[in-house]
Amino acid sequence: MIKTVEWRAGAVRLLDQRKLPFTEEYPEFTTYEQVASAIKRMVVRGAPAIGVAAAMGAALAAKDIETNDTGEFLRQFEEALAVLAATRPTAVNLFWAIERMRARAKSLTGRPVAEIRKTLEDEAHKVYQEDLAINKTMGENGAALLAAGDSILTHCNAGALATAGGYGTALGVIKAAHLAGKKITVFADETRPWLQGARLTAWELMKEGIPVTLITDNMAGHCMKRGMISKIIVGADRIAANGDTANKIGTYTVAVMAKRHNLPFYVAAPMSTIDYSLPDGSHIPIEERASEEVTHIMGGQQIAPDGVKVFNPAFDVTPAELISGIITERGVAMPPNRQTLAVLRTA
Repeated sequence: MIKTVEWRAGAVRLLDQRKLPFTEEYPEFTTYEQVASAIKRMVVRGAPAIGVAAAMGAALAAKDIETNDTGEFLRQFEEALAVLAATRPTAVNLFWAIERMRARAKSLTGRPVAEIRKTLEDEAHKVYQEDLAINKTMGENGAALLAAGDSILTHCNAGALATAGGYGTALGVIKAAHLAGKKITVFADETRPWLQGARLTAWELMKEGIPVTLITDNMAGHCMKRGMISKIIVGADRIAANGDTANKIGTYTVAVMAKRHNLPFYVAAPMSTIDYSLPDGSHIPIEERASEEVTHIMGGQQIAPDGVKVFNPAFDVTPAELISGIITERGVAMPPNRQTLAVLRTA
């Protein structure tokens, strides 16, 4: 099993995704500041994985607060949570995990600090275990939508690397169908500028023994037109209450092309990715990242002129009307809208 995030006796161990597919390195981080930096620098990425890492970072913060006064502990803990929250603005799982850790700490107001520390460590471990179980169930729910011999297009990486490990979200659906003997094949968009499809999705699927063909982002429409694609499955970083979905930049383009060619377009994401507080996608904050991610290849070779103006949003929003269904651990919202997503919320 791919282990993206682990708790290691007072440290958070992460698979450094910046170095894949050539090197598998597992650095350990011993402070919440280090975990926050790792999230910001894309050592760990993918909304569910970010959430798990943040929960563990919060547990590290609790471990290192040197006071026996509950009030002072909670004050310093809140400062640490603010640092973690400032890392990636679009991935709602980050804020979901932080709020869960905050609520757990506040529920223990008046208890000994040592007890609070231990409880928060246990809570982070629960977040990890729940993510593994949720993704397996989600994969099984989504696999029912795939037929034997389907050729699936995916964008970015929504596999075990984007979660705590194991199944993943979009790739979890594909993996479940593969394990059911459906002989699924995959086309993976390279996904500029971080090349998550080329570096991560291709690597992950090859390790699972699932046939995969890598294509450039601008080939997707061509492959659909030629009948090479039967369905599209992607992940999500935040889903609004009406089903509008933020995912890696380029997802909207794929969804438009899928609509043009009458192909099912599915989103796979845990319930924690659905932000019911947002009425629609126009309210989803979109992270903009450094220009060097576009002007240079993986932070190294420069490929654009000095001083060129760069627009580098990390995500775009796909309207719900372009999405055939949203696959979750509680079932599938099909078609996704306020009513079907509200039903899942109470399931």
